[in-house]
Amino acid sequence: MPVRRSLLRGALATALVTCAVPAVQADVVLHAFNWRYDTVQARASQIQAAGYKAVLVAPAYRSEGSAWWARYQPQDYRVIHHPLGDTTAFRNMVNALRSRGIRVYADVILNHMANESAQRSDLNYPGSRVLGIYAANSSYYNGLRLFGSLNSNFLSASDFGPNRCIVDYSSVFEVQNYRLCGGNGDVGLPDLVANDWMVQQQRAYLQTLKSWGVTGFRIDAAKHMPATHMNRVLTSDLKSGVHVFGEIITSGGAGNLEYDRFLAPYLRDTDHGAYDFPLFSAIRSAFSLNGTMSTLVNPGAVGLALPNARAITFTVTHDIPNNAGFRYQILNATDEKLAYAYVMGRDGGTPLLYSDNNESGDNRWVNAWNRDDLKRMVGFHNLMSGRDMQVLSHSNCHIIFRRGDAGIVGINKCGNAVIASINTSGSVLRWHTDYIDALGSGSTVRITSGSYTFDIPARTARMWRR
Repeated sequence: MPVRRSLLRGALATALVTCAVPAVQADVVLHAFNWRYDTVQARASQIQAAGYKAVLVAPAYRSEGSAWWARYQPQDYRVIHHPLGDTTAFRNMVNALRSRGIRVYADVILNHMANESAQRSDLNYPGSRVLGIYAANSSYYNGLRLFGSLNSNFLSASDFGPNRCIVDYSSVFEVQNYRLCGGNGDVGLPDLVANDWMVQQQRAYLQTLKSWGVTGFRIDAAKHMPATHMNRVLTSDLKSGVHVFGEIITSGGAGNLEYDRFLAPYLRDTDHGAYDFPLFSAIRSAFSLNGTMSTLVNPGAVGLALPNARAITFTVTHDIPNNAGFRYQILNATDEKLAYAYVMGRDGGTPLLYSDNNESGDNRWVNAWNRDDLKRMVGFHNLMSGRDMQVLSHSNCHIIFRRGDAGIVGINKCGNAVIASINTSGSVLRWHTDYIDALGSGSTVRITSGSYTFDIPARTARMWRR
């Protein structure tokens, strides 16, 4: 399985009362984790109706094995062929989504290739066995070809770094130049280097996906790649019209060792987006037993959230339920729902909504993409796009903020109702106008004077829209 080393630790400080940062238009991305391509295609009309404007799909290249983590061990960039579909299925899916105005984001692995040490000692990819499979059915596989020739290997030992495992995960050099290994003698995932040939192959791969209509790239294990490698591959022409974001796992925000050594340099040395692990750490702190919702007032002002335009916000990623070392980060199911209301109600970042096929065995995120409450949140997010945000009230238990004059979000994490009065004199919120809860509770806010008292039931979120 792929190794992800990082522990979320930090207890975070409270923040400011208002946030008037420039609005950033960012659509919700559905992470169709480990879905077959033909399943995504079949659900295209439902995905559109649910309000998603982009879908992140499974890695597209040749890989083998039925386990979800096998998709993150590429054998060959030149064809798409694995248990979730092939090149034909991928292109059909892209066309079906694009015809409905839905963007396709590809999950790409540029850091390493598959660990095949149990089968062979060489580093020729895809290797003689796979080349034999191609030759035995050349018409089919050449029909799946993205670029290059399938008559020979496209990588050799000279395209990889040293055969050494990362031991010190605080060392930038080791993390970005050695192998991700699983321990107990595992030799790890062969780590790619940025020589001219390798860069050419990776660029040809991404350019082909872009030419087919892919408009987003999630860079898996970006923490393990030098920025110089990413920048040689992802040049301005390739990134034009494409949303690029990387996976840089950290334990917190500014001042955290992982943030300072890995995420801050990544943000400085590239123009890519990134998973907002600092904000996720702030969310976990806010929803903890002794945490305060005041942490979420303006986390970016104190280094606890990424800049709006570069942040991919989330409440769960695929690694969290599916890797034993991260399962402690799973939020209580109600807290996760409330956190989604925050992530999709606030102004800032591109929300990523995770939906799987029960790979973890929790049976919790299956069909999450089609859950009524989450679809309602997506709808609220879409309606509030581009509107400013101002926090109206906050405490250990709650946070209430407005989105322009069109929406109000109230979240109460505690086991008792919250009663909060705000001054509405001079507020941009409309008087004598109904704001109705988009989540379907029937709750209505109607301001008729210079003060309004909110009543938010225990363990509940409200997303009132005008």
